[in-house]
Amino acid sequence: MIDLVFVYGTLRRGEVNHQLLQGAEFCGEHSTPAAYRMLHLGAYPGVVEGGSTPIHGEIYRINRKQLVQLDRLEAYPALYNRKLIPTDWGRAWIYLYRGNRKTRSLIHSGNWIGRSKQSGPFSLY
Repeated sequence: MIDLVFVYGTLRRGEVNHQLLQGAEFCGEHSTPAAYRMLHLGAYPGVVEGGSTPIHGEIYRINRKQLVQLDRLEAYPALYNRKLIPTDWGRAWIYLYRGNRKTRSLIHSGNWIGRSKQSGPFSLY
Protein backbone atom coordinates (compact mmCIF):
# COMPACT_ATOMS: atom_id res chain seq x y z
CA MET A 1 0.00 0.00 0.00
CA ILE A 2 1.29 3.44 -0.92
CA ASP A 3 0.31 6.61 0.91
CA LEU A 4 1.06 10.29 0.45
CA VAL A 5 2.25 12.37 3.39
CA PHE A 6 2.55 16.14 3.76
CA VAL A 7 5.53 17.08 5.94
CA TYR A 8 6.07 20.60 7.27
CA GLY A 9 8.75 20.39 9.98
CA THR A 10 11.68 18.17 10.88
CA LEU A 11 10.86 15.65 8.13
CA ARG A 12 11.49 18.18 5.34
CA ARG A 13 14.65 18.06 3.22
CA GLY A 14 17.68 19.23 5.17
CA GLU A 15 15.97 18.78 8.55
CA VAL A 16 16.92 16.42 11.37
CA ASN A 17 14.34 13.64 10.75
CA HIS A 18 14.38 13.64 6.96
CA GLN A 19 16.27 10.32 6.93
CA LEU A 20 13.00 8.59 7.86
CA LEU A 21 11.84 9.41 4.32
CA GLN A 22 14.85 7.74 2.70
CA GLY A 23 13.62 5.88 -0.37
CA ALA A 24 10.32 7.80 -0.43
CA GLU A 25 9.42 9.53 -3.67
CA PHE A 26 9.51 13.33 -3.41
CA CYS A 27 6.44 14.60 -5.25
CA GLY A 28 6.89 18.34 -4.74
CA GLU A 29 6.30 21.33 -2.53
CA HIS A 30 2.81 22.10 -1.32
CA SER A 31 0.96 24.79 0.63
CA THR A 32 -2.33 24.12 2.33
CA PRO A 33 -5.30 26.47 2.22
CA ALA A 34 -5.15 29.28 4.83
CA ALA A 35 -7.02 27.31 7.49
CA TYR A 36 -4.34 26.38 10.04
CA ARG A 37 -1.97 27.68 12.70
CA MET A 38 1.65 26.57 13.06
CA LEU A 39 2.88 26.43 16.63
CA HIS A 40 6.51 26.58 17.78
CA LEU A 41 7.03 23.59 20.08
CA GLY A 42 10.77 24.02 20.62
CA ALA A 43 12.74 21.65 18.40
CA TYR A 44 9.80 21.06 16.05
CA PRO A 45 6.51 22.61 14.95
CA GLY A 46 2.93 21.54 15.40
CA VAL A 47 0.01 22.41 13.16
CA VAL A 48 -3.57 22.84 14.34
CA GLU A 49 -6.77 23.50 12.44
CA GLY A 50 -8.80 26.65 12.84
CA GLY A 51 -6.42 29.41 11.83
CA SER A 52 -5.85 31.61 8.81
CA THR A 53 -2.35 30.54 7.78
CA PRO A 54 -1.33 28.32 4.87
CA ILE A 55 1.20 25.67 5.92
CA HIS A 56 4.21 25.18 3.64
CA GLY A 57 5.82 21.79 3.21
CA GLU A 58 6.56 18.84 0.97
CA ILE A 59 4.65 15.83 -0.33
CA TYR A 60 6.17 12.34 -0.34
CA ARG A 61 4.92 8.98 -1.59
CA ILE A 62 5.61 6.47 1.20
CA ASN A 63 4.98 2.80 1.94
CA ARG A 64 3.20 1.30 4.95
CA LYS A 65 6.47 0.64 6.81
CA GLN A 66 7.41 4.32 6.49
CA LEU A 67 3.94 5.38 7.66
CA VAL A 68 4.39 3.23 10.78
CA GLN A 69 7.79 4.89 11.40
CA LEU A 70 6.27 8.36 10.98
CA ASP A 71 3.41 7.45 13.33
CA ARG A 72 6.01 6.44 15.93
CA LEU A 73 7.98 9.68 15.47
CA GLU A 74 4.83 11.80 15.76
CA ALA A 75 3.53 9.83 18.78
CA TYR A 76 0.33 9.11 16.84
CA PRO A 77 -2.41 9.12 18.09
CA ALA A 78 -1.42 10.50 21.52
CA LEU A 79 0.44 13.73 20.62
CA TYR A 80 -0.51 14.05 16.95
CA ASN A 81 -3.53 12.95 14.98
CA ARG A 82 -3.48 12.56 11.23
CA LYS A 83 -5.98 13.67 8.65
CA LEU A 84 -6.19 13.40 4.86
CA ILE A 85 -5.99 16.69 2.98
CA PRO A 86 -6.30 17.35 -0.76
CA THR A 87 -3.12 18.05 -2.75
CA ASP A 88 -2.18 18.19 -6.43
CA TRP A 89 -0.94 14.57 -6.10
CA GLY A 90 -4.02 13.22 -4.34
CA ARG A 91 -5.05 13.02 -0.71
CA ALA A 92 -2.11 13.14 1.71
CA TRP A 93 -1.79 12.63 5.44
CA ILE A 94 -1.02 15.68 7.57
CA TYR A 95 -0.07 15.31 11.23
CA LEU A 96 -2.08 17.67 13.46
CA TYR A 97 -0.89 18.58 16.96
CA ARG A 98 -3.11 17.55 19.89
CA GLY A 99 -1.04 18.78 22.83
CA ASN A 100 -1.08 21.94 24.96
CA ARG A 101 -1.62 25.05 22.84
CA LYS A 102 -2.05 27.75 25.49
CA THR A 103 1.58 28.78 25.96
CA ARG A 104 2.80 28.00 22.45
CA SER A 105 3.93 30.76 20.13
CA LEU A 106 2.73 31.05 16.55
CA ILE A 107 4.91 30.82 13.46
CA HIS A 108 3.02 33.39 11.40
CA SER A 109 4.58 32.42 8.06
CA GLY A 110 3.42 28.79 8.31
CA ASN A 111 6.92 27.82 7.19
CA TRP A 112 9.25 25.95 9.56
CA ILE A 113 12.19 26.34 7.16
CA GLY A 114 13.91 29.70 7.62
CA ARG A 115 12.06 30.42 10.85
CA SER A 116 15.20 31.78 12.56
CA LYS A 117 15.73 34.32 9.76
CA GLN A 118 12.25 35.82 9.96
CA SER A 119 11.85 39.03 11.90
CA GLY A 120 9.27 38.67 14.62
CA PRO A 121 7.85 35.30 13.50
CA PHE A 122 6.43 34.30 16.88
CA SER A 123 3.70 35.53 19.17
CA LEU A 124 1.47 34.00 21.80
CA TYR A 125 -2.16 33.79 20.81
